[in-house]
Amino acid sequence: MEPKMVITLFFCAIVLLLFVGTPLKPIRFFGYGAIKLMIGALFLFVLNAIGTSFNIHVPINLLTSFISGFLGIPGVAALVIIQKYILL
Repeated sequence: MEPKMVITLFFCAIVLLLFVGTPLKPIRFFGYGAIKLMIGALFLFVLNAIGTSFNIHVPINLLTSFISGFLGIPGVAALVIIQKYILL
């Protein structure tokens, strides 16, 4: 598409959203999910900082952050068990 057409479509979408409004539930859902991912990454960072003396290291990526963020402390414990005993 030409740049003029893309800009026109974005402008029309913005004007439409200004008049109609945005549904808040999907935006709130993605916000909660992003917060859970950040909390999961923070859990893993603390685990890796403390776990260096115990030879524990769980990589921080999207999947492990998702697991530890949505499952909490039991999820972090499960990741440590998987890391130590299954992925020798």
